[in-house]
Amino acid sequence: MKILLVGSGGREHAIAWKLARSRHVPNLIIAPGNAGTAALGENVPVKAMDLPGMVKLAKARGVDFVFVAPDDPLAAGMVDEMQKAGIMAFGPTAAAARIESSKVWAKQLMIRNGIPTARVDVFDNASAALSHIERAPEGSIVIKVDGLAQGKGVVVPATRQEAVAAVRSMMEELVFGNAGRRILVEERMSGPEVSVFAFVCGSFVSDEIAACDYKRVNDGDTGPNTGGMGAYSPPEFWTPELAARVRREVLEPVARAMVKEGCPFNGVLYAGLMLTSEGPRVVEFNCRLGDPEAQVILPRLESDLVDICLAMASGTLSKTAVRWGGDPHVGVVLASGGYPGKYPTGYLISGLAEAANDALIFHAGTKIGPGSEVLTNGGRVVMAVGSGKSVASARGSAYRSTAKIKFEGAHYRMDIAARSAASGSHSRQERAV
Repeated sequence: MKILLVGSGGREHAIAWKLARSRHVPNLIIAPGNAGTAALGENVPVKAMDLPGMVKLAKARGVDFVFVAPDDPLAAGMVDEMQKAGIMAFGPTAAAARIESSKVWAKQLMIRNGIPTARVDVFDNASAALSHIERAPEGSIVIKVDGLAQGKGVVVPATRQEAVAAVRSMMEELVFGNAGRRILVEERMSGPEVSVFAFVCGSFVSDEIAACDYKRVNDGDTGPNTGGMGAYSPPEFWTPELAARVRREVLEPVARAMVKEGCPFNGVLYAGLMLTSEGPRVVEFNCRLGDPEAQVILPRLESDLVDICLAMASGTLSKTAVRWGGDPHVGVVLASGGYPGKYPTGYLISGLAEAANDALIFHAGTKIGPGSEVLTNGGRVVMAVGSGKSVASARGSAYRSTAKIKFEGAHYRMDIAARSAASGSHSRQERAV
């Protein structure tokens, strides 16, 4: 079986790692891939957003199905283009991917269908947005761009001055490009955050799994937002009762709503939630696996990922086991110095083989140099994922491996999963549908 995997980050390396363990023994083609995926299949230098090029590649190689992993090509309609060409593809259509590509569309969907979320005002005019902010109490709002911004288009301003600066940068300076031409000003919610994932096929929702990620670049959740500096699964507060409530109030209602509105979802649905005093409320939806969450939840997937993909393509997911289990996993991202701002690349990475003795190592911003050495090639470079009978032991494994990986300017947070380890969390969750 030939599988084309689209993407080049840590999430894609984790997906390739999981696909490679299938009973189908797939022949993997990864486009464009990284130094880690090169060890699992063939990297092909086609850019993830090159839709015609990717269709051409899939046809030329006679692939059985295409796994579209990143948000940008999903939003651009890569699955639609593959389907038009008669090629099986995993992931939502562009219409369904609007649940991530347009926060306004997603918010309106939630409001129409009674899915719990924050109150919101939408603006496509900077002056109107600034007038609204002047009337809002300081520290009471969150400002988001409407479109895709690599996980960085959200500002939680502490002061009115910060809120004004955020609006101007988004709407007038267009620091996020066209994604910021329309913004949302939302009520600020408070409580623990959690990322919840499930395979969704029309109105059917597989069993879910939860993880927590760390967006800020520095310890103590300080510094600018990033794509994610680490993650762990399961969260210490995730219980069967909470999982059942999230399924009942969020996951199943949104799946039914999208069928009703003529854009059924087929792929991985990612609900970013805040657990408020009033219950779970949706911060945002994404239309794909998270990064870095994929790296800590895919090792906990006991089912065959290829079987799941084939079942979703044939509409038979409800008859296919989706079993989550496994020990707790903790992942720590090593990033380039300067990330998420400007950063240099091309530095030699050492210690990868030694680190792999104690943890899974997933590559993100890496490439193979002219002498077959591994070099840095992005902001988030690699992620060490440890496992153990408790979050504390998984965390120890992750950090022992992280310390063995060296490159100039390497930076990582020291507090990933610290709160969970301190709580003594050691839950092992095993559920199936």
